[in-house]
Amino acid sequence: MADLPPAAEWMSVAQLAARVGVRPDTIRYYERAGLLPPATRTSGDHRRYGEAAIDRLHFIQGAQRLGLRLKDISTLLAVRDTGTCPCEPAEQLLRQRITEIDSELSRLQALRRDLVRMAEALPGGDCPDPDPGTWCPPGMRR
Repeated sequence: MADLPPAAEWMSVAQLAARVGVRPDTIRYYERAGLLPPATRTSGDHRRYGEAAIDRLHFIQGAQRLGLRLKDISTLLAVRDTGTCPCEPAEQLLRQRITEIDSELSRLQALRRDLVRMAEALPGGDCPDPDPGTWCPPGMRR
């Protein structure tokens, strides 16, 4: 067990979660996934975190808002932990994410065109009742 900082400087999982705005389970998950270094433990095996955990969790949250996956965030954190600027790996990840978003936008635009075409092909306000067991009016079934 590592030496704990003075009691006024450490936080429990619940306290850290409240400060950052996540659930305690999220913090435990990030620790298991390697995004957070293992917490210092008390003699009763309770996790204790310092202020650095808040900064790290804010970094994770910011990266998630950009749409980065936890695997990508882990890569950035590893670079960040070396003390070097993570700008180059971050640029690659962000450009990759932009490409993914552009692809998804294209897919959604095609889906929208298909839905508009289907909606416009429906009969007007005098739509006949559907055949029993279907949603299609008589004569529209294929």
